[in-house]
Amino acid sequence: MTDFQGRSVLITGGARGLGATVAEEFVKRGAKVAIVDLPSEDFDATRDKLAAQGDVLAIAADVSQEADVEHYVKQTVDAYGGIDVFFNNAGIEGKVGRIVDTDIEDFDRVIAVNVRGVFLGLKHVLRVMTAKQSGSVINTSSVAGLRGSQLIAPYNTSKHAVVGLTRAAALEVASYGVRVNSIHPSPVNTRMMRSLEQGVSPDDTESAREMFRHGIPLGRYGEPIDIANLVLFLASDESSFITGAQYRVDGGMGAR
Repeated sequence: MTDFQGRSVLITGGARGLGATVAEEFVKRGAKVAIVDLPSEDFDATRDKLAAQGDVLAIAADVSQEADVEHYVKQTVDAYGGIDVFFNNAGIEGKVGRIVDTDIEDFDRVIAVNVRGVFLGLKHVLRVMTAKQSGSVINTSSVAGLRGSQLIAPYNTSKHAVVGLTRAAALEVASYGVRVNSIHPSPVNTRMMRSLEQGVSPDDTESAREMFRHGIPLGRYGEPIDIANLVLFLASDESSFITGAQYRVDGGMGAR
């Protein structure tokens, strides 16, 4: 995989799960990495782990608040001189339940993080990238952004919105040499899936896990490294003619 020596990478939702794995893979390849997340024990542990391996900046921020987004972009630019790669990854799953039982507060919370947060990240990072006339943005959507999903309508809605934002942004910045793509993972073996399993079947999470696995032709959840490998490719010069695309990494779910 491409050497990212000296390149600056900004990752939201970088404290755990997919974001933390992607951050570590970039650090291994020589990148200067800024991780953004809410303060937590995971945030501190990931910062310390990555800092022992390379050049890492940890920024506490709420991606749904524009002042926080402006802050994390400025901090990254001040520290690293620019942003070469933006993994626009922060997201939440919300509560499991039918549309008719969903509180508007729960809907708004998911949209605030998964749509507003992605939009704000694009707004402020693309200004940096277009000024430099280079950069790669990878937005995290989901298989739920390309198909219907029961019992997670706010999440489903938000991940479809990421596709629209990706396509619009890609067209707006193509002439500046900046690329914007989205990735669409299947269920991945992280905390988020533990939450969804619990929501689907509180008394028998193993049956929920088996149900989710049954929907994946390869018969297993993705692992964070499976997704990280795709992110690295889309961040690299090897994908220099790819923009505005939706990349499935879903164990064959899209073939059905």
